[in-house]
Amino acid sequence: MAMIAMIVGIFGGLMRLGISTPTVFSSQVGNHGAFMLSAFFGTVICLERAVALNKPWVYLAPLLSGLGGLAMILQSPIEWPSALFTCSGIILCIASFKIYLQQRVLYTLTLFIGALCWMSGNTLWLLTEYHLLAIPYGIGFLVLTIAGERLELTRFLPPKPKANKIFAFLLSVTLIGIVTSSMRTDAGSVFMGAGLTGLALWLIQFDIARTTIRKSGLTRFVATCLLLGYGWLFIGGLLFMNKALEPGALFRDAALHAILLGFVMSMVIGHAPIIFPAVMRVKIPYSSAFYLPLVTLHVSICLRITGGFLDNVPLRVIGAEGNAIAILLFVAVILYQVKSGYGKA
Repeated sequence: MAMIAMIVGIFGGLMRLGISTPTVFSSQVGNHGAFMLSAFFGTVICLERAVALNKPWVYLAPLLSGLGGLAMILQSPIEWPSALFTCSGIILCIASFKIYLQQRVLYTLTLFIGALCWMSGNTLWLLTEYHLLAIPYGIGFLVLTIAGERLELTRFLPPKPKANKIFAFLLSVTLIGIVTSSMRTDAGSVFMGAGLTGLALWLIQFDIARTTIRKSGLTRFVATCLLLGYGWLFIGGLLFMNKALEPGALFRDAALHAILLGFVMSMVIGHAPIIFPAVMRVKIPYSSAFYLPLVTLHVSICLRITGGFLDNVPLRVIGAEGNAIAILLFVAVILYQVKSGYGKA
């Protein structure tokens, strides 16, 4: 269901830019953000959390978010998808809180707050029937989930007493921005941008990727994805500080896709060879072919954002098409590597 949502979301996004796609996707143009944020990323993250906890009831979270995507595809009443995503978020919050109770540390708290953001955003959508209100919360969900998971790995590095305090402060600034965005988009955008920019700099400074980039093979590939992603998070944060979160803002498209494609999708590509085998119970041998979708993704994001800055629609369209190709290439490489992994020890 997550893969179906991703494909529908991609084609819906292309149609928003006037790119010709099969007419079957025409009714989903307005749901592009919901498909990608909740039906795809939300389902994948819920599934990852369910596998980590290994409790049958937690699997209701990815099931409900997957059904939320199907409800949008089937054009169910507007409240159905948001209600399903909200219920999924509630279960994810409960699961994340249980993890926090087991380990009361900053990174588990960050994961819980990220889940809380997603639940809150979907609840706003359910109550107001206006899904754009959920976008800042969805961004917070994804960024804080990734940041929390990366924060966990810093415990393997030499301790830096002030680092966690700085992280907690930046987390607070980001949350202030997310909550404020529901009332004052301009002020919320500035605060959220400041928090995201700070988190990007924190991750660049303290993430273990700075060390592992000197390794080889899969380890270097993951580090490359991480560091490139942090760069895009920094750029997206700067654009948000210039009020790019406001509807109709000149750099809104650039800011959203710098974070959701440049940052989040880089994390997905980088961690897929590690997380997918654990979640899907399949072997995915590493190959240098993984660099193909990664390079395509980042080149196309550069083209898309440059087109936005120059108000060059054709260049922006080429970039968007490249984004879609990069994601489909990623899926193709994963499937090929899964096939090649069968029968291997």
